[in-house]
Amino acid sequence: MTEEILINATSREVRAAVLSDGVLQELRIERVSRSSLLGNIYRGRVSRVLPGMQAAFVEIGLERTAFLHASDVREPADSGQRSDIRQLLREGDEVLVQVLKEPLGTKGARLTTFLAIPSRHLVLLPRRPGIGISARVDDAAERERLRSLVAETLRDKPEHGCIVRTAAEGASEEALQADAAFLTRLWERVRARYASQSGVARVHADLPLSVRALRDLVSHEVERVRVDSAECFASMREFAEEFMPELYPLIELYKGRRPIFDLYAIDDEIDKALDRKVNLKSGGYLIIEQTEAMTTIDVNTGAYVGRTNLEDTIFRTNLEAAAAIARQLRLRNLGGIIIVDFIDMQSETHQRQVLEALEQSLTRDQARNQISHVSPLGLVEMTRKRTRESLEHVLCQPCTVCNGRGHIKTPETVCYEIFREILRQHRQFSFGELVVLAHDDVVELLLDEESGSLAELEELTGRPLRLQAQNMQSHDAFEVVPV
Repeated sequence: MTEEILINATSREVRAAVLSDGVLQELRIERVSRSSLLGNIYRGRVSRVLPGMQAAFVEIGLERTAFLHASDVREPADSGQRSDIRQLLREGDEVLVQVLKEPLGTKGARLTTFLAIPSRHLVLLPRRPGIGISARVDDAAERERLRSLVAETLRDKPEHGCIVRTAAEGASEEALQADAAFLTRLWERVRARYASQSGVARVHADLPLSVRALRDLVSHEVERVRVDSAECFASMREFAEEFMPELYPLIELYKGRRPIFDLYAIDDEIDKALDRKVNLKSGGYLIIEQTEAMTTIDVNTGAYVGRTNLEDTIFRTNLEAAAAIARQLRLRNLGGIIIVDFIDMQSETHQRQVLEALEQSLTRDQARNQISHVSPLGLVEMTRKRTRESLEHVLCQPCTVCNGRGHIKTPETVCYEIFREILRQHRQFSFGELVVLAHDDVVELLLDEESGSLAELEELTGRPLRLQAQNMQSHDAFEVVPV
């Protein structure tokens, strides 16, 4: 399996696409109007302490106040027990905080005082001693080698801890030392800015997406990184030359006439990722519904009839769906609670194999996830860490016609609502005639199939009813106006 990263950059937007064997797997988008806040460090001020929620609201200079839970606040001393939020923070306190989760929907950013500053191979944990190794580094000898090298590197900084990232697997001692030196210098700069500033202020911003892609998205399987902007190309090469020399030769400036995303029809894939329905190659399909509380995924056989028996058909569809679901979660950046309704399988062996396929397909996902067993109802519950807004929330807004409901009333339903409104006004008011303003489809139905009912209403009210087609904002909107 070979991977490639394409970066499309303009003055207002940067898009980074991760492809595996030419298939889009992940997409990151950053716009000037909505720059990423994840990983930014702020000098914040506590605006309100909420004992009932064991949390505080913190002003960090954004439109909405950010949220800081007691579990994300450093204790003055390690007592082994969590303190009450009122013992940790007071209104007006100034705190050094980092954005743990982007603002999502109507919620403000989630903050933490446990800072984590990443580089290519390491994540520095200021004032938190200890060394952790990524669980994806599964070779015991390599884990021990990395632990020893990092411990030696941090010997002069015993107050700091470190997480060794997956990308560090096989890295040289020199590369790890360079990363550690860079991170400690960066931390000293953050401390100095915090001390020199007063009031609410940003003291550290994460790298721009084009450079962040080198740090976070490049794996051992990536063969090249192509970018269509000379400015981004120069900044990426400069960053790689200083901090990631092994990536320097992989970065290429794309000069082709075709837009870089057209090479693999990425824009078409993005449009598909915004649809509810995902077609499978076998003829089956997924239905993905994203709501505020959770995401549900329904698996269907569709046109796939199989070649042997029903159980085999269901099993093969579920296996294909498991791989497709893992890709869609990553591509759409869906997080929180996810419920997957696989097609019911009678065989426990098949159930286990489908779960294993799902788990295996999720191993390349950088977001932390957890999968439960198949429930008696045939549902698989899982969670995926949500740190950024989903692709749908980044690119779309609620429909102005249905106000985000995802459906509108039929013309027949609107007709009956109009009839009830006419009767209501007849009983309450005196008028010469009633004018009905409605969408073309509704007026057409009133003049055609419902003309008899309209005539009965005219006879009942003893007043003429006049219909007028209007370009209503919504197909199911109408007005009944007495004249």
